[in-house]
Order: sequence, then structure tokens, then C-alpha cells
Amino acid sequence: MIMDFVKKVPAGMMVVPLCIGCLLNTFFPQALEIGGLTTALFSNAGSATSVGILLFCMGTTLRIQDMGTVVKRGGLLLISKFLIGAVIGIAVGKIFGMTGVLGISSVAIISAMTNSNGSVYFSLMTEFGDKEDCACMPILAINDGPFLTLIALGASGIADIPLMSLVAALIPIIVGMILGNLDKKVGDFFGPVGPVIIPFTAVSLGAGINLADVVKGGASGILLSFLTIFVGGAFIAFCDHVILKRSGYAGWAVATTAGNAVAVPAAVALADPKLEPVVATATVQVAASVVMSALLVPLIVSWWSKKFGCPKYPKSAETKAAEA
Repeated sequence: MIMDFVKKVPAGMMVVPLCIGCLLNTFFPQALEIGGLTTALFSNAGSATSVGILLFCMGTTLRIQDMGTVVKRGGLLLISKFLIGAVIGIAVGKIFGMTGVLGISSVAIISAMTNSNGSVYFSLMTEFGDKEDCACMPILAINDGPFLTLIALGASGIADIPLMSLVAALIPIIVGMILGNLDKKVGDFFGPVGPVIIPFTAVSLGAGINLADVVKGGASGILLSFLTIFVGGAFIAFCDHVILKRSGYAGWAVATTAGNAVAVPAAVALADPKLEPVVATATVQVAASVVMSALLVPLIVSWWSKKFGCPKYPKSAETKAAEA
């Protein structure tokens, strides 16, 4: 019964434990401060370790031989997704400062807009795309974590990100990828572990959030999700259409926020502690974008694919002629 409920909630494995952590920290904070294994596992202190494990497990599933196949399509989707999020986030940071505008910080914008939900993308491409579209998932996994966010913030000067922090964010993925490619059984073993770690990461992240911050970030979280879906999605679909001469359905399919992106603001603050004041609100806003994008993007991709065509719903010659 519990798992059935969690599975019905969009990004439920991240969102539901996150909410539980929020409730505990808001109403029963002492429960998280009793020390020992309980505090190590369920308090905010354990989030960094959980994120590192997630990145390693994800890395073991990436295959070197997949990169050549997906570099054209996947590379375009990855770069355009990163560019639109980075440009908007950096502009907000430069103009309005660390706290951002309308309650949305540059950390929240870049975290939400540059990280896509690979599971949503793969599911949609299975239904509307082709084998090449599905094969893009490994390269899109590069944006699933803090690395690109750290690069954007560091390059912009908004955050003072030491080089070794960038390396430290990438090493778990690289180590996992090396081991997974040396022995496929490593990926078979560790790959499924990643989703198991997500609820623990979510609880520990939620344990650092007070519900007062959730209330403050409600409207801004919805606004952030709209930026991610409609502004980011339109730009990526435009690039897909103009550069690759496709209808753009795959571009809309990456207009999501990855569940793992909820952990990105905390990871960024580890690299630059002066960003710590915006982490709690940014985390809630990113979580809102995770939920909203998981709900809305499948509907958008379905409508777009059937109207403008895709491999599973090709447009007939008569329709193309009529539109011309």
C-alpha cells in the first residue's frame, strides 16, 4: 500500500521522503539530533555521502560504446539544455545577486533547468521516438548531477568554485564508468542500487529544510517549473528542429528536472559555503520543478508528437502537403 502510493506520486521516491524529512525537521527536530547511526543516516549530515553513492552507481551504467551513437542527437539536447539554463541562471545572478529575483536564485535556476529526468525522457522516447532517441539517455546522464551546475556557477563568477571541487563532483561518475566498462557485471550490480539510495538522500535533504521555507518557496517553485518546462523546452525543441531538422519532440522530452537535481543546491553549497543561505529555498523550488515537469512534460510531448510528427506517429504526405 505504501509503495503503491509512492509510485503514484510524480518523482515519488524523491518527493515523498523529502516531505517526510521536512516534517521531521519542522515539528520534531530533536528526533534527528539524538546522535549515532540515526543522525548519520537521517539528518542533513548524511546527504553528501548519499549523493556521492548515487553518482557512482549512475556512472557504472554508462557505456563508452554508446557515446558515438548518441553524440549527434544527445549532444545537441545536452548542450542546448545546459545553455538555456546556464544563460538564464547566470543573467539572474549577475543582475540581481545571489538571492535572485522573485525569490528564485541563480542556484535554483541552474540546478532545475540544466538537469533532465532521464527516466521520463527514456519512457517518452520508447513511446514516441526510435532506437537512436532511446540511446541518447547515457549522454544525457551527464547533466544528472552537480557537475554542470558547478561549471556554470564557477565560470560566471557567481560562486567561487575551486577546481578540485569540480574534479571531486566528477570522480564518482568517472570511477563508476571505468569499472562498469571494464566489467558489465559491475553495472548490473550497482546500477539498480541508485534508485534505492534516492529515498535516503531525499530524507537527509529534507531534514535540512523547514516548512516555513516551503511556504515561502511555493509560488516561486511553480514559476521555476514553468521556466524549466516552457522556456527551456521551447528553446531545446527549437534547436532540435533547426539544427537536426526534426520536429522537436525529443527537445520537449528533456524539459524536465531530474529527481537527483534536488540534491544539487546542497552539493553546490559544499563547494562554496557562502551559497548556503539559498540552499533550503532552492531545494524546495527544485523539488517543485521535479514534480511539475514530471506531470506536464509527458502531456506536452504527446500533443506535440501527434501534431508535428515523430517516429511512432509519422505525418502523412497529405498532412504535410496541406500544411505547406
